[in-house]
Amino acid sequence: MQNSDGISRRSLLKATGVGVGAAALGLSAADSLAMKKCAGTPKALQFDNASFYKDGKFDVEKGKDAIIALMKYHNCPVFARTREKLWVSDYNTGQFTKLGLAADMFVNNEADRYMLMDLYLLPGQMLPEHWHLDPQGDLPEKHEGWFIRHGLSYVAGEGEDNLKDFPITIPKCHCGGTTTTKHIVKATPGVFVPLKNPERSPKHWQFGGPEGAIITEVANVHSNPDVRHQDKAMNDFFLKG
Repeated sequence: MQNSDGISRRSLLKATGVGVGAAALGLSAADSLAMKKCAGTPKALQFDNASFYKDGKFDVEKGKDAIIALMKYHNCPVFARTREKLWVSDYNTGQFTKLGLAADMFVNNEADRYMLMDLYLLPGQMLPEHWHLDPQGDLPEKHEGWFIRHGLSYVAGEGEDNLKDFPITIPKCHCGGTTTTKHIVKATPGVFVPLKNPERSPKHWQFGGPEGAIITEVANVHSNPDVRHQDKAMNDFFLKG
């Protein structure tokens, strides 16, 4: 059973007692707040960031392990093709548990202009702020939307700033802990959130809830070379890939 935040009762039970005694442990106020924010995260989805790195480099296979664990937790089918087709990145930040993305592109048909992709966010993980340029050639501007299938995603885009109303911490590795778009839609399973004003190439980002999020993105077409990220270092890394 889930409450209105999309957090299952079993997760809340597992979280009992988390954050107690933070002062006694010598934690800072920020650390204490972070503990409270991840209090609903089930043990099966708690990951040590250091485990995703070997000799200072992001271990893609370890990243895939985490995404498959997320899928199994939510009873989401893991197909024979899934592991091979997963694209997983930390955007060269060294902070995969705080900022990153996994995606499975099922189809991106440029000729007939339709696309279907699943996105995966770990608990408390941010998909960086980005936007889509008008593609070169005869491809149309990207129109897209997101259907939340499991977990909870905070979907950010254009609109009134209500960021402070939600348990979101922008990681320091993302533009020093800032974003330009701060209007949040809290999206639970069954909710579809369309991109506002796609003709203006608006900036947008997402943030995983306590149980992460599994999201189906639908769009007319996707062009990787026309993606731009607000954080310059991430943008340079993405375009080189």
